[in-house]
Amino acid sequence: MGYSLKINYKKIESDPKKSTPESRKKRNQQFIYIDQMRKASQKQNIPSISVDAKKRELVGNFINKGATWCINPKEVNAYDFRSLASGVFIPYGIYNIDSNKGFVVGGVSYNTAEFAVNSIAKWWKNELNKITTTQNSLLIFADGGGSNGSKNRLWKKCIKKLLCDKYGITVTVCHYPPGTSKYNPIEHRLFSEISKNWAGEPLMNNEIILNYINTTKTKTGLSVKAILDETVYEKGIKISDDEMRKINVKYHDVLPQWNYTIFPS
Repeated sequence: MGYSLKINYKKIESDPKKSTPESRKKRNQQFIYIDQMRKASQKQNIPSISVDAKKRELVGNFINKGATWCINPKEVNAYDFRSLASGVFIPYGIYNIDSNKGFVVGGVSYNTAEFAVNSIAKWWKNELNKITTTQNSLLIFADGGGSNGSKNRLWKKCIKKLLCDKYGITVTVCHYPPGTSKYNPIEHRLFSEISKNWAGEPLMNNEIILNYINTTKTKTGLSVKAILDETVYEKGIKISDDEMRKINVKYHDVLPQWNYTIFPS
């Protein structure tokens, strides 16, 4: 009769009442602008990266989605209780779009804006010598929410302090519109490959997790480097209006809430 087993298909992107012609126009306008910025940075030899945080992983003998080749299935904890874990591992990824290289920083506390920018700063410090560029600029593509969100004040302040002022560089950020994170290159070019590499394998400790990430490769040339950040980051840091006014930020004419450049002091 034409029936077969099927899973749910993610197709409906938003509430039709909220999806107006104006909102769809703005979203399309932002994607066009992102493409223009990407091509311009490539011509000027400016490094462009895609960033995001993967979901928090419990460290310990817990079930991990996916299947692996083996004779007998591995026995894991029946429940995913935080109290049974030896810790957490929060992967924050930086994907270099030009070189097809990934850099992942594993956090052990909270996914804050300070952790996000610190991860990018570690990438800049450790990987810059492998990038052929004469520009003191960086282009970042990021999701519109979370630790690197477009409305996150601490994200902007940390970019100024930990990147612009520390390294004397200009940082331009282009955020993807709400609900479109699946189009962020890091999702389908880096994180998806990491998930395949450790599919079905319990993430017993940080060393094992780092090894799975470091050994993630593809036929198209993807290679990944992973390090651990054991800093305990503070949650709930508020940035006042006065602090925001001290940030040397210029919002772009096109959708300023999603596009801006931060300069050194």
